[in-house]
Amino acid sequence: MHRPAQRVGRAPRLTRILVCAAAVPVVLGAAGCSSDSGSHSGSGSGSADNANQSAPATSSASGSASASANGVKEAAYRTLPASCSVLSKKTLGELVPKGLKSAKAGKSDDAQTRSNCSWNSLDNKGVKGSQFRWLNVSLLRFDSDATRGEGNQLAQTYYEKQVKDAQAVTGAKGTRSEPVTGTGDQATAVRYDLKKKEGTFKQQTVVARVQNVVITLDYNGAGLAGDQAPNADDLTKAAEKAVKETVAAVAAANQNGSRATTAPTKSASPSKSASPSTSASPKPSASASKKN
Repeated sequence: MHRPAQRVGRAPRLTRILVCAAAVPVVLGAAGCSSDSGSHSGSGSGSADNANQSAPATSSASGSASASANGVKEAAYRTLPASCSVLSKKTLGELVPKGLKSAKAGKSDDAQTRSNCSWNSLDNKGVKGSQFRWLNVSLLRFDSDATRGEGNQLAQTYYEKQVKDAQAVTGAKGTRSEPVTGTGDQATAVRYDLKKKEGTFKQQTVVARVQNVVITLDYNGAGLAGDQAPNADDLTKAAEKAVKETVAAVAAANQNGSRATTAPTKSASPSKSASPSTSASPKPSASASKKN
């Protein structure tokens, strides 16, 4: 979920190892890790190219116009904001304090349809241990299509799939899911622990839908080399704040020329698949297994 993205700079070998150890499902992430891979590597570069294989195909603008002509309601949002600029410096400072300048945008054949950006942070305290953080924000926009349906409905289906995938990660311990209110039209936070030889990684995945756009934010942290593991509640709170900021960025990017006539609802009841759960699915998807 293949071809490595172009590297931008080089990160310490330790960071590359840590991110591979902590790699978790993301909508636009890659399936594997290597020291030279641009996907979930320590360099922090994601690959939106991979979305062409992992995410459902979206319609072109001409397809949306055709959909309108055939009686299918046009999608609300026409474009996406630049993925590496959806979060403020203040928010990034809270999530990846040592990685403000580590942003790596994934490649995309259509930045108005799909994009992603990742950051990583390693606070090395020497013999006192280290604190590691990794963040990825992925955006996917659906146009309406005369054959496949309305953009909002397509986004709803993909949103549900993303939540299910996050709930079914192989090796996840203590999986918890809960709706996130005041975030787009609907949002769900999924969190769990992943034990690796480097330490226990606290993973947070927040999936949100705003009109015809789906946002998937992955955020994980770990205390390494004997340092204390981060507080999962704090990580979840930070991830939810970042998703709300991303939702606002999507709306702002479409403020001029957007087809949306009303603002996204502040909250909505989560879909059946997004309802809170207390454990991971007993049958994780094949894609989730490969990522772990």
